[in-house]
Amino acid sequence: MTMPTRRQIIAAALAAPFVPSIAFAQSKTVTVALDWTPNTNHIGLYVAQAKGFYDQAGLKVQILPYSDTSAGTLVANHVADFGILGVLGLFTQRTAGADLVATYALVQTETGRLVFNADRSDIKRPRDLDGLTYGGFGSDWETALIASMIRHDGGEGKFETVTLGTSAYEALANGAVDFTLEVYTWEGVKAALEGVAQRAFRYADFGVPDQHTNFIGSSQAYLDANTETAAAFIAATRRGYEFAVENPDDAADILIAANSEVLTDRAFIRASLQALVDGNYFKSAEGAIGTIDPAKMKATAEYLVAAGILRDKDGVPLADLPDFSAYYTNKFVAQ
Repeated sequence: MTMPTRRQIIAAALAAPFVPSIAFAQSKTVTVALDWTPNTNHIGLYVAQAKGFYDQAGLKVQILPYSDTSAGTLVANHVADFGILGVLGLFTQRTAGADLVATYALVQTETGRLVFNADRSDIKRPRDLDGLTYGGFGSDWETALIASMIRHDGGEGKFETVTLGTSAYEALANGAVDFTLEVYTWEGVKAALEGVAQRAFRYADFGVPDQHTNFIGSSQAYLDANTETAAAFIAATRRGYEFAVENPDDAADILIAANSEVLTDRAFIRASLQALVDGNYFKSAEGAIGTIDPAKMKATAEYLVAAGILRDKDGVPLADLPDFSAYYTNKFVAQ
């Protein structure tokens, strides 16, 4: 799942005054909660703001400062109109009763991977991880994910876990742990720039369904009450991501300018964005951008239920698939 490197909390940039579009008598304010401090996953939001796409849509968009309260919680409790939702957070929170709906797929394919140091000649395939030490982040999902990859490869799925949070990357580099999970387009790119040689296993190569790692989502209550505003916001945001794909140099500069106190390494930001473009994450090879794939959502739901990760509002693991079709909509991307 998406776990970018933690940085100091900073104030997010606020949108400049906007000119109303034909669809609105006056600018509509839309608030957006981030899932972490600003990074390349969020670049389309900042591009849409800086290039006037929200302006043209009659919107005044406020990107809220990152906080330790999850974006899903802020959206479900109507503190934010939209938020960046991880796939795991969407499914677990929605299943437990939270009012969350994914409205835009930030990436078209999984950005996470299981990673280890390249000089580990003893690790050739996932089953070689049995008995080794994982530097983790404290969720049941990680254990289920890694164990299923090992078992899929013929192993037992048994390993030691040390919960380290983002310190896991340093621990991996110095050999204190044997492997961890990372986001290729963030930690993976950073490691490459720093000359840290790594090898990795892609989840989908070992029995884990390919996923949309994260989404832009809202609450059904907000979408029902603000249908036109939601459509305008998603359309303008999509323009922002399209611009970033076609103009990565300009987009990187926009993201950095909006977050200059925390994003100081342009070479890293530019390389991360290029990885997202070259890997067809923001825009698939077939041209899909923002669209949520129903087959991916179904496979993800089935996997999470089978792993015992999804629990109802009483904390009871689901025995059957939920009506996952209500967890997302392509209505606003289509418009």
